[in-house]
Amino acid sequence: MADIAIEDVPKSGDWPVDPQDDVAVSKDRIWVDGCFDFSHHGHAGAMLQARRLGKELVVGVHSDQDILNNKGPTVMTLAERGSVSAVDACRWSTSSVPHAPYVTSLPWISHYGCHYVVHGNDITSDSNGEDCYRFVKAADRFLVVKRTPGISTTDLVGRMLLCTKNHFIKSLTHILSGDEGPGSQEERNSTGKAMTQMIQDYASDESGLQPGPLVLSYTETDSAPKASVGPQKPGSYTTMVEGALPKPGQRIVYVDGGFDLFSSGHIEFLRQVVNAEEVLARKTGWYDDASARKLRLAESNYDYGPAYIVAGIHDDEVINYWKGVNYPIMNIFERGLCVLQCRYINSVIFSAPFTPSKAYLTNLPFGTPHAVYHGPTTFMPLTYDPYIAAKELGVYREIGNHDFQNVNAGEIVQRILRSRQMYEDRQKKKGEKAAGEEAVRRREHMEKEAAVLERERAMSR
Repeated sequence: MADIAIEDVPKSGDWPVDPQDDVAVSKDRIWVDGCFDFSHHGHAGAMLQARRLGKELVVGVHSDQDILNNKGPTVMTLAERGSVSAVDACRWSTSSVPHAPYVTSLPWISHYGCHYVVHGNDITSDSNGEDCYRFVKAADRFLVVKRTPGISTTDLVGRMLLCTKNHFIKSLTHILSGDEGPGSQEERNSTGKAMTQMIQDYASDESGLQPGPLVLSYTETDSAPKASVGPQKPGSYTTMVEGALPKPGQRIVYVDGGFDLFSSGHIEFLRQVVNAEEVLARKTGWYDDASARKLRLAESNYDYGPAYIVAGIHDDEVINYWKGVNYPIMNIFERGLCVLQCRYINSVIFSAPFTPSKAYLTNLPFGTPHAVYHGPTTFMPLTYDPYIAAKELGVYREIGNHDFQNVNAGEIVQRILRSRQMYEDRQKKKGEKAAGEEAVRRREHMEKEAAVLERERAMSR
């Protein structure tokens, strides 16, 4: 059946996205495709490696039905995975093609002007057990990149079902320096070096070859718990990766969060932050002033945007304090890489405080932000308002309701639990350990306990 689908080539006007007419094939235009269920850094790593092999990257995204027929159920819908959200938000993606065939088709990649198809060094099979890339391999149009170790959708589903916490990181800086983690000192040093290299790789620009986002790590100087009311004294910053600094005229915008299971909810929030700043910039003539545009071009050789978006990422222990169970499902390193690959941010601050206090906001390396944005989230009910300082400074802004506002780590876990048997069958196909009834009951019990705690906290406000 897969071979028949391969020959089902759309006619002009029927292709899922433009162009409708064939594009000249170029070796500088690379095709990569997949399910892209969850926006984890393994997917982003594949796109980064693919982008480095050319000048444009076209990303094919399989439909929910095709994935169900060949692999099993998806956790995220096509809109959440593909052109509406996750894939298009990746900095290294040039364009996306929804409903791309599960078995990669030569007519499809040629239509969109791609000569080579790139995939990781793992085997992907269709429902018949045949190689999904057999046609492009036979045509000598297939390139292999390394699969990102230690992360996959299967890994993440396993963490949810088995309710494990061994992925938590106590101190990212200590892990990177080899002072924390399992194994011998030599093994810890090797792990830290590899993780540091990944952060540097993900902090690259749209080409994947030049410096991109600035990466910092924050350390508090007072003894206040990280999950409390925030630092009362200025902390210190360590530059982890040099990157682009704010340009003349750009507004400094701060956002923060856990960004766990980096999803369409997070991505849409960040996209709307950028949009809100662009609307403001239009009102102030950013796009209309020809002389200002000329100065921007002279400054940077490109016309940069009006906002410099800084994303603060909370530590694992902070998120677990508020959410309990085994949240975050992704540790701070994994969450940080997810945010780093997003085209809507310009800088990342690891270990940012849960509460951005006045001492913190007024001592950011870029100066006091012009705006601090928060989105419509109900995932982490609190006993206090963490944005009081931003409100007192007159910089607090809110993003309103949007289509993906309820897509967060809690919602994703619930999707898994509601369809547990299907996901366990998928895990078994991957050779992963099944959760079992007892483990699932434990997860459900812990989720209920966490919900009770949240209600008690909310009532105490």
